[in-house]
Amino acid sequence: MPRSRKSSESTARLRLSSLVRLSLVLGWSAATWGYGQDLLAQDPAPPRPDGASHHEFTLGNFTLENGVTLSNAKVIYATYGKLNARRNNAILLPSHYMADHHGYDWLVGPGLALDTNKVFLVMTELFGNGRSSSPSNTPEPFHGPRFPLVTIRDNVEAVHHLLMDELHITHLKAIIGFSMGAQQAFQWAVSYPKFADRVVATAGTAKTYPHGVVRLEGQIAALTADSAFLSGDYTVQPQKGMEAFAIVWTAWLFSQEWWRKGLWKALVPPGGTYQQVMENFRKNFIPGADANNLILQARTWEYHDVGGTKGFNGDVEKALRSIEAPFLYMPSATDLYFPLGDAQYERRFIPRVVFMPIPSLWGHTAGAASNPTDAKFLNARIKAFLR
Repeated sequence: MPRSRKSSESTARLRLSSLVRLSLVLGWSAATWGYGQDLLAQDPAPPRPDGASHHEFTLGNFTLENGVTLSNAKVIYATYGKLNARRNNAILLPSHYMADHHGYDWLVGPGLALDTNKVFLVMTELFGNGRSSSPSNTPEPFHGPRFPLVTIRDNVEAVHHLLMDELHITHLKAIIGFSMGAQQAFQWAVSYPKFADRVVATAGTAKTYPHGVVRLEGQIAALTADSAFLSGDYTVQPQKGMEAFAIVWTAWLFSQEWWRKGLWKALVPPGGTYQQVMENFRKNFIPGADANNLILQARTWEYHDVGGTKGFNGDVEKALRSIEAPFLYMPSATDLYFPLGDAQYERRFIPRVVFMPIPSLWGHTAGAASNPTDAKFLNARIKAFLR
């Protein structure tokens, strides 16, 4: 018996909602994936929050952990909502890999975890995303491949200056981070244990373990193998290398079961093939990205280790035990970037942890609500935790 028209429309809406949510996570345009404007106009996913105020915070001469000083360093950020008179309703949301401040739109809005009628949101952008100080927008002597290594701690210190010096915020209601944003959330909890009332980390760990470094180095190797890369001094983007980088990255993005069960069909119109999905990833992964920026942020990811914080002598367990704030730790059950086993190891040392894996087949992307089911799960748990 053929499916009803109502059932078919429901499936189409679910498919489009998943596509739009994933597009927000990774910075795609949904139209790129073969959906017409008529369908995009019916997008059932929540709209991007409006009323954002966009800012550029200039740090001046900013000295990194490695001793190198960046001149005229800058952090791009956006704010939503209104800071109350007591200045105690601010929530920090630091960006993930190559993202801008829209990486958390899935959390923001009426009925969602973060209602801007009640809280003041500060969404910051990592060094290296092409908007904050990056290889692509910094003049010599640090242009392109000469841009120095920046750590997660460097990013946290820069944002600490932003909060204290520009916004005059001395305490946060919460810090919420996904992926590299989760890395920053962990670092905040260790570097400034009394700065936030609560901390939330989704799909990210307190340290990048050796297997994660191998993965990232494999992706960097794919990019730099392109003869057009020219050791980072290219005049046009090394397209073949960036496509190789993208397809290797894609292999780790979702779970094996996600592919086997055909959940990839949410990313193409009805009748589409997984070859189309792969080709879209190959050609459109992080549109407009710069190769040196991709490498810089990958290396920032690689070097993350809260154990390297001053006073802990490389001991990640000791660093985790120092966390004072209640901590909601939400790994994706099928994450290949930050495996569940690594999170299960770390949870043992966090004193006030609420450990709640996301029961999803969407791999790493589950931590940023890439589909309606995970969006509902994340919003409900984070909302309850903050309450």
